[in-house]
Amino acid sequence: MTATPTTPARPVPLSRAYRFELVKLVATWRIRLLVLACWLAPALFVAAVGEQSSLPVDTLFGRWMNASGWAGPLVMLGFAGTYALPLLTSVVAGDVFAAEDRLGTWRHLLVAVRSARRLFAAKALASLTVLLVLVAGMAVSSTAGGLLTAGNRALVGFDGHLLAPGDAAANVLLAWVSVLAPTLALAAIGLLGSVLGGRSPMGLLLPAVVALAMALAQLLPLPVAVRLALPSYAFIAWNGLFTDPAQLGPLLVAAGVSLAWAVVATALAYRLFVRRDFTTPAPEGRRSLAALPLILLFGATAGIVAAATPALGSGITQDKVQQSVATAFAHLYRLQAAQLHRPDVTEAQLAATAACTKGDGLVDADGPGNDWRCVVTWHLPGVAATGTAIYQLDVTADGRYVADGDGPKEVNGYFQVRTPDGDQPNPLWQFDANVELLASTNPKG
Repeated sequence: MTATPTTPARPVPLSRAYRFELVKLVATWRIRLLVLACWLAPALFVAAVGEQSSLPVDTLFGRWMNASGWAGPLVMLGFAGTYALPLLTSVVAGDVFAAEDRLGTWRHLLVAVRSARRLFAAKALASLTVLLVLVAGMAVSSTAGGLLTAGNRALVGFDGHLLAPGDAAANVLLAWVSVLAPTLALAAIGLLGSVLGGRSPMGLLLPAVVALAMALAQLLPLPVAVRLALPSYAFIAWNGLFTDPAQLGPLLVAAGVSLAWAVVATALAYRLFVRRDFTTPAPEGRRSLAALPLILLFGATAGIVAAATPALGSGITQDKVQQSVATAFAHLYRLQAAQLHRPDVTEAQLAATAACTKGDGLVDADGPGNDWRCVVTWHLPGVAATGTAIYQLDVTADGRYVADGDGPKEVNGYFQVRTPDGDQPNPLWQFDANVELLASTNPKG
């Protein structure tokens, strides 16, 4: 009797497995609800806040929401980096493998796909696709809400200079693109947690817990190298796009660190997944090892950043603070002059300088704190007297600060100025700016 030859079963093409996993994700009610929320809620939020007389001035670009439609998506971006994106990665990527353990469907999937490697790739790509749709929804929705409410007008940058609507649009797009890197890092952590967690909700919790821990660490007076070694800094570093010149150093380092975390965490999840014995439940003992690769990643990236960057300590020095305050004041002084219909002057003609102390001069002028005090001086063409203005600064550990005007009243001592067109918000009363933690990219610094 002649044996009938058998043809070995071929694995399902990755494209088919990817489509199948994507349909599975989108078919769940929670993903559909998230897509709907991300494409509608930001527009409604930005439009509602933009119509209020009291703006979220404690939020980056919040004070400019009535002045430019491009401030809205930046306010939403700040909220998304702190809260929304970590939660989205938890829901989408943190449960993509653990759900199969709870349902007991691994053997059916492996019989259908016939390749653990392609199954992992299909699930990872499907999760990434959904995350990109959610992030794009928040960006597009918040931009639409801002433009409909405040219009396509020039945006005041993070150092006080004006960005034309076209430049503002390009920078807003780049800012949203830049946060994809830390989002990928959190998603990879979610994949790792989902693979390790088995039936437990650890994959759901891990990205959110890690993001919360990193956000809390950014509030501490950490060395610059340690701060930049955390992917969460990329959720902050995009503000450097809105200075003149752009502060790209921290943003590029943070993006590189985030992508390194994403690659290594995904590789670890892949290795653990393809080596798993699917005939038994996921081993419970692996869960205690989930933090180990993350700790090793952090140590490695901190060492590399420390060796590759010249920054030491907090990165907040007296010279940097003085240069930043003087630059922002000069830009905003020109904006105030335009409000008052005064002759325009250039930053070079103003020659603004700042003298800053910390703790009334009783402590070293270095590091974060709410006890910084700066005296700004400037000159006007054809005027012999020197102008002076006082600011109280609250500098946070990540380099951002709020400068609160302390007189004279006609310059920065009141929140409104009387103009020929009526009372308007005084741009010199309070303003946001930052100190670049790495070596300054400003040729004037």
